[in-house]
Parts: sequence; structure tokens; C-alpha cells
Amino acid sequence: MADTLPEPFSVLGFDFGTKRYGLAYGQSLTGTSSALPPINARDGIPDWEELGRIIAHWQPDALVVGIPLNMDGSVSEMSRRARKFANRLHARYQLPCYLMDERLSSHEAKHIHQQRGGSSHYRKDPVDSLAAQLIVESWLSDGRRIPSHTPLEEL
Repeated sequence: MADTLPEPFSVLGFDFGTKRYGLAYGQSLTGTSSALPPINARDGIPDWEELGRIIAHWQPDALVVGIPLNMDGSVSEMSRRARKFANRLHARYQLPCYLMDERLSSHEAKHIHQQRGGSSHYRKDPVDSLAAQLIVESWLSDGRRIPSHTPLEEL
């Protein structure tokens, strides 16, 4: 799947959540990404029409989904749900979809947000898209291309 990406390429990244998905758009040329407005989800299911409009607008070459493994690297129920979402993305939009271990991305996003003067009331001032930005930038710099169908234990 990695061989199908053009050079340079762009990606749309996701920080999976049950109530909200963080989004970020990144480019291989610069190795950077930008946070986009998050989208709401209902029990982990996004508004597929809204997501389709976002993908049509940004036209990414690939999709990257952060997988929230436990700190010891073990798989959690949220890890399984995030991978299920990644597989649905791939099937629905026919774009290469990759997984990225995202341990501590939300913690780091909260820290960065507070350093920038943001509040610690994350329900009012969410950091999901900042976490997605960190996931995308980590994925771009990591170089590993783990397809969405990979067993989670191999992350």
C-alpha cells in the first residue's frame, strides 16, 4: 500500500473519539500538518456525509488514524474501535489508510494548548485536532507505513 503514495503526498489524520474526531491535514513535502476543525461523532460514528465533504475538499492521498494503545502497548477497546473506523474509512473512500500509535498524543496536545494560553476546560476548548496534528506529524516523520488491516498487536 505504501508504494501507491505519490511524492510528495498529502494526508488527512484523525484522532479517534466517541464524541468527537480531531482532524489534521499534512504534507510529506514539509513534514508538517495543520489542525482542522473537529467533527462530532455519536458513540464513535462520525457524520459520514460531513466527512465525505471534508475529504472531497482536501483531497488527501492517504488517511492516518491514531490508535490509542495502552501505555504498556496492549490493545484496548478504544484501539479496536479506532481500527474499525480506519477500516471503514478505507472501504468507504478507497484511499490508503494507515495506523499510528498515538500514546500520549492527547496528553501532549493538552500541554501544548496550555502553554499557548488555552484553558484547561477541554469540553469547552477541545484539543482533539491538535492531537490529530501531532499524530500526522509523527506519522510523517516515522517513515513506517502500517496499513489499517494490520493486527493491532503488531503496532
